[in-house]
Amino acid sequence: MPDRLALSTCWCSHRHRDGYELLAEIRELGFSRVELSHGVPMSLVPGILRAVGEGVIAVGSVHNFCPLPSEVDRAAPNLYQPSARAGLEGQAWLRHSLRTIEFAKRVGASHVVLHSGSVRFRLRSPAKSLALGAGAAEGEREKAMGRLRRKSGPALERVEANFRNLLAESAGSGLRIAVENREGLLELPPDEGIAAFVARFDPSEVAYWHDTGHAEIKRRLGLLDPEALLEALADRLAGFHLHDVDESGRDHQAVGSGTIDFRKLAAAFRPHHLLVLELHPRVSAEEVVASRERILEAMG
Repeated sequence: MPDRLALSTCWCSHRHRDGYELLAEIRELGFSRVELSHGVPMSLVPGILRAVGEGVIAVGSVHNFCPLPSEVDRAAPNLYQPSARAGLEGQAWLRHSLRTIEFAKRVGASHVVLHSGSVRFRLRSPAKSLALGAGAAEGEREKAMGRLRRKSGPALERVEANFRNLLAESAGSGLRIAVENREGLLELPPDEGIAAFVARFDPSEVAYWHDTGHAEIKRRLGLLDPEALLEALADRLAGFHLHDVDESGRDHQAVGSGTIDFRKLAAAFRPHHLLVLELHPRVSAEEVVASRERILEAMG
């Protein structure tokens, strides 16, 4: 059972200059699996490949973009978006996503987790109304959701086209791409449309990835029922990003420090699911270990 639970490198990649030491630190905390996240610069790649080659740790998933594009020095998963109107941005997204898939294949991962872009409003963005939650005026949220739905349609067509280009150019890789639910109010797909969007693709190529913190943020705003979302996507679910949300609304917190019921959530875990602790760098090593133990306890 412990072998199923991985730790994302987002917790500590910024502290390392050598990829071998990065993965060795995670292994020393008791993890035998890891997710390579979107904050890994190219300088860490040689050490990562050596550690994986020596069997220090196994890689289950990789989060796009990984390694980082050379033009940035920090985690930037939304640097280029598949929803972009500009062709050059879409081409950059495709180029760096293919690079991620190539790297994921080299380290033996089975899934690449990615974001699906967003919609942009020059005027009267509906995000403010949606963020009000129960405090929104009567009918205000419905109007905001209507604007978001109308804008999302054309954007999702661009996302689908870019995904299909990615799948065509990475054919034979043996990897699945996994669409993650997002916390951003204008990010795609809208939660109510994730199941329909994923259903456009072959199950062997595209899966769903459930982020517990993002779902909790949307639940608090009255925009999502996480249990219903998991039920709707049960047959396409590949894995979880596991982290808590504290009372102030900060996610990527230690398991047990916030409001998510992980014992209830664990009922949705299946043997083939990848389980990844995705914790903020401020979380201490002791809290990382405690988070792992709490998840294992919740799993029984």
